[in-house]
Amino acid sequence: MDDGFELLEEKVRKAAETVRRLREEKQAAERERNQLQHRLEESQKAGAGKGGVSPADARRIESLTQELKLMQQERDQIKKRIASLLEVLKGLESV
Repeated sequence: MDDGFELLEEKVRKAAETVRRLREEKQAAERERNQLQHRLEESQKAGAGKGGVSPADARRIESLTQELKLMQQERDQIKKRIASLLEVLKGLESV
C-alpha cells in the first residue's frame, strides 16, 4: 500500500510542477505577445501608409496566440485530472 501512496505523491508532485511550468511559459508568452502587439499598434500609428508591422512580427503574434490557446487547453486538462485525483483522495479519507 505504501508504494501506491508514493506513486500517487510523485504524480501529484509532477502535476504541480507541470502547472507551475505552464504558468511561467504562459506569462512569458503573454509578455512577448503584448510587446509585439504594442509594437504593432505603434507601427500602425506612426506609419499608416508605410506597411505597418513586419510579416515576421505578424507571424510571431499569430504563433504566440496559438501557443497560448494550446497552453490553456493543456492547463484545463491538467486541472481536470487533478480534480479527479482529489476525488479519489477524498474517497480514501472515508475508508
